[in-house]
Amino acid sequence: MQVDPGPPARRLLIVEDDAAFARTLGRSFERRGYAVSLATSLEEVDELLRAPGSPDSPKYAVVDLKLGGEASGLACVQRLNAHAPDMLIVVLTGFASIATAVEAIKLGACHYLAKPSNTDDIEAAFGRAEGTIDVELTNRSTSIKTLEWERIHETLAETGFNISETARRLGMHRRTLARKLGKQQVK
Repeated sequence: MQVDPGPPARRLLIVEDDAAFARTLGRSFERRGYAVSLATSLEEVDELLRAPGSPDSPKYAVVDLKLGGEASGLACVQRLNAHAPDMLIVVLTGFASIATAVEAIKLGACHYLAKPSNTDDIEAAFGRAEGTIDVELTNRSTSIKTLEWERIHETLAETGFNISETARRLGMHRRTLARKLGKQQVK
């Protein structure tokens, strides 16, 4: 965990278990004037929030949906929102689904972005914390593959990303589920 005290209005917490991606994202935000703190797990987030003499709470956070050890970033979103309800939290994920997007927003995230997302996308999401009625509505029907993927991911989120339990709930073999997840090429 790395802490760089800076002006409270531009403090950013990145919760990401991919060290290379977290470093790259952190450097990019530092070049934009943010003071960046890094955490890789819910435990590190807790340490950071309760550290004696720690600087003010971050005003911004970027949280990966799936952390190491099959942990869910949704728990981090909930913890960060409880600690600082005015914090702007963006969830990044390679497992994008309607179910997890809805849960992330309910738990306090201001936005939900599918990977790959860059610093521009994330910073723009912080600026769009309020909803807008100008979103384009489409008449495109959802494909069977998309519906299947959303159902798989919804069940993954419900089981805390436990592959065996997800496969059992979906009525499929664990290897079949692992193969489907492998085809998605997501982290």
